[in-house]
Amino acid sequence: MRHQPNVPADQTDPGNRLSAASQVPEFTREERKAVEIQSRPSAALIHETIRAEGESELERTVWALLLSGLAAGLSMGFSLITEGLLHARLPSAPWRELVSEFGYTVGFLIVVLGRQQLFTENTLTPILPLLYHRDPSTLLRVLRLWAVVLLANVLATWLVAAAIAHTNVFDSETKAAFTEISRQSLSAPFWDTVLKAIFAGWLIALMVWLLPAAETARPFIIVIVTYVVGLGGFAHIIAGSVDVLYLVETGQATWGDFLTRFFFPTLLGNVVGGVTLVSVLNYGQVAPELKESPGQ
Repeated sequence: MRHQPNVPADQTDPGNRLSAASQVPEFTREERKAVEIQSRPSAALIHETIRAEGESELERTVWALLLSGLAAGLSMGFSLITEGLLHARLPSAPWRELVSEFGYTVGFLIVVLGRQQLFTENTLTPILPLLYHRDPSTLLRVLRLWAVVLLANVLATWLVAAAIAHTNVFDSETKAAFTEISRQSLSAPFWDTVLKAIFAGWLIALMVWLLPAAETARPFIIVIVTYVVGLGGFAHIIAGSVDVLYLVETGQATWGDFLTRFFFPTLLGNVVGGVTLVSVLNYGQVAPELKESPGQ
């Protein structure tokens, strides 16, 4: 541990490293606290906030993860439902997609603010503890979490897609909108879907990284980031599963289409985008600070 001469004990805590000004020795304790209030959280503080959350998630039981994952998959159905309702009721105009894509954000709002387990969020949150500990035990816990959450999410998306397809909750015009929206998830070749999924995984993991500092602006961060995902047609493994499984349930696609044209390329891209472009890079920028902190 590096020696910290003439620095008060509370200043060596990574949680207080919000700005260089807060460590100026000429400042009184009250002045330093005022600076901290006005300063943005440091990257190290954001990292430690998310890592602590990841450690907590890795300790949850399989049953708790399964139920939370099922809730998240069901909630993601509201992305297709809301987008379809808007699409069906807006006039056919060049700006219709710009408005209807706000419906895509609804499922994410419910999931994230409701603290439900969504697979793409987990390409960041539990990965930070893994990068920190780097041991087989943590790796196994991460793989367990991924497997349970992904299985629960996809199972729930199939249930909600079947409910939408085989009930009369929505009229024929709205179901036609569901079909039009859902076909976009199968419109790209394999490697194009991988690239679209990398962008989606990248954006969702960045959203998770931004949330600890967002405070009361969290809903706006979620809406802005997921709106870009929807408007860009980027492939998201759970939101897109609702779309493609709706096509499967209505006989417009097969399970083979779901697996080979959507699921596998999207899963690959989301993991690469979330783990490589966000988790590893953001860990890398704060790793030196973490090594210098007390107890390391």
